[in-house]
Amino acid sequence: MDQQNNTLQPHVLIFPLPFQGPVNCALKLAELLCLSGIRVTFLNTEHIHRPLLRHTQVLSRFSRYPNFRFETIPDGLEHENPVSGDRFMEVMDAVDVVTKPLFREMMFSGRLSRKADRPVTVMIPDACFSFAVDIAIEASIPVICFETIGPGALWTSYLNLPTLIEAGDVPFKGNDLDQLITSVPGTEHIIRKRDLDSFCRFKDLSNPGIEFILKKAHIVPRAQGLILNTFEELDSVVLPHMRKLCPNIYTIGPMHSLHKTKLMANTKLSPQETTVSNSVWKEDKTCLSWLDKHDPKTVIYVSIGSLAIMTVEQLIEIWYGVVNSGKPFLWVRRPGSITSAYDESQVPTELLERTKEIGCIVEWAPQEDVLAHPAIGGFLTHSGWNSTMESIVEGVPMVCWPYFGDQQTNSRFVGEVWKTGIDLKDTCDRLGIEKAVRDIMDSKHKLYTQAANTWENAAKESISMTGSSSIQLARLIDDILAMSLTNL
Repeated sequence: MDQQNNTLQPHVLIFPLPFQGPVNCALKLAELLCLSGIRVTFLNTEHIHRPLLRHTQVLSRFSRYPNFRFETIPDGLEHENPVSGDRFMEVMDAVDVVTKPLFREMMFSGRLSRKADRPVTVMIPDACFSFAVDIAIEASIPVICFETIGPGALWTSYLNLPTLIEAGDVPFKGNDLDQLITSVPGTEHIIRKRDLDSFCRFKDLSNPGIEFILKKAHIVPRAQGLILNTFEELDSVVLPHMRKLCPNIYTIGPMHSLHKTKLMANTKLSPQETTVSNSVWKEDKTCLSWLDKHDPKTVIYVSIGSLAIMTVEQLIEIWYGVVNSGKPFLWVRRPGSITSAYDESQVPTELLERTKEIGCIVEWAPQEDVLAHPAIGGFLTHSGWNSTMESIVEGVPMVCWPYFGDQQTNSRFVGEVWKTGIDLKDTCDRLGIEKAVRDIMDSKHKLYTQAANTWENAAKESISMTGSSSIQLARLIDDILAMSLTNL
């Protein structure tokens, strides 16, 4: 009888993209499902799982859930540390060659197949894993895609890439990057060429990056649902249009805030204990003590996230801009985030001396805690979606310097739609950086803070008991249970 009950129990497989941001989001989703009583298997590729175990307490944290387990799958990558964004396709190629056939065997005849004691009843892969969606459909397993990039970018550059190509918008013709893109419904008066995902600038449609996104554009609408880390009010510009292509969308963001709220409601954890680390980099928490020494809203936080990179020249320009603003700054510089053979001897002495006076530089920081700290008054960011959402939740205005991918569109929405910051894409000079920092911290601080506070309040309302994201999470759980019953 016990074995029969185990077999009939809903069992979700979560399979994230093997990078910091997606894994962080997916672990929060996994815990939300565990809290509801659903059995969860979390499948990581070996490359990302090693540093996750090395730098977090994730095993002991999830040990309180008897309905959770980790699984790993080979990916052929031998790198000791997570790679930067310039090696994204290297990772995806390795997954395609090594992981894909092993995953297929795992789902059809291995430990997660129908032949297993506890077969998977619903699959939730990252939307970039088009092969996983194909395998789920072939195996008659209900599949819900999980997308961790910004919905604005997902709609304009990804799901509408075939439309952009058919309209002749991609590849770009001419050099006017400020030309509006009018072929995508909902964003005709918002998105310029320069705001589309960086792969849209490729001149050759046979480029592997474009082919990769085209696969995604065709496979996502075939899934039974799509999970997004956003809330209804924030992305009201694109969600109605997106639902015409993907009718069953679950908006359950801001996920890190919803995660904290549900943990507090279902456990005896304190608010401090609900801020957990899923970092694949070692966090330096001494920066929090440094922040404690500063007055409220006086420090600019600088970070380009877990994938973005910059040249030495860009580093120096940003550094001068931040220092010349005169604002105290906390700067996260991830190992490998600066290209070429960088060393401190390339930095002007005046920058180093001034940094000792007003700056704090660490390799990695507990970002949720940093953005929630009273001393933070602004965020110079690469506009990754997790960073954008975390900043919105805390009402922190942003200076956006996007690197690649959805960051290009996210920064446009920050500046043009939500009005919570300044978009500095396609430029990097010290005068522009200095002015932008001064604007959000001083001269236009009230303007940006008012908009940021409006969205902060909307985000908090969305995760309340009757808020849109809480309702959507409950619907997701109900649908997983219903899908599982039809699949048993």
